Amino acid sequence: MASIFSKIVAGEIPCYKVAETESCFAFLDINPVQKGHVLCIPKKEVDYLFDLDEQLYGELTQFARRVAQSIKKVCPCQKVGVAVLGLEVPHAHIHLIPLQNEGDMNFHNHVKLTEEEFKQLAAELAANFE
Repeated sequence: MASIFSKIVAGEIPCYKVAETESCFAFLDINPVQKGHVLCIPKKEVDYLFDLDEQLYGELTQFARRVAQSIKKVCPCQKVGVAVLGLEVPHAHIHLIPLQNEGDMNFHNHVKLTEEEFKQLAAELAANFE
């Protein structure tokens, strides 16, 4: 059975897409810990980040770097934090979160955004993806 992330990549489940390459996909987390919280995934469904083959692992981390640069341009922050948890969805993914301080990376706190805010943020991030 395909993961929820594979269904997002396939277009079966809607998302707020930020960026896409031949092998990777980025979209806004719908339960963000900060405004601008993005998930970067390989399109190929692999459960654990460190089980990705070397080439795809490299492509994903380079892709995440480019997405982080977009986040930094759009979301006021000191840095973009990176987290790999991987327990909630059996599909490798990297969390990118705009940070003003380390407390901003608290996965027990969430911010609420309207659908319009999600759409506008995704569009701004996509426009700044290089």
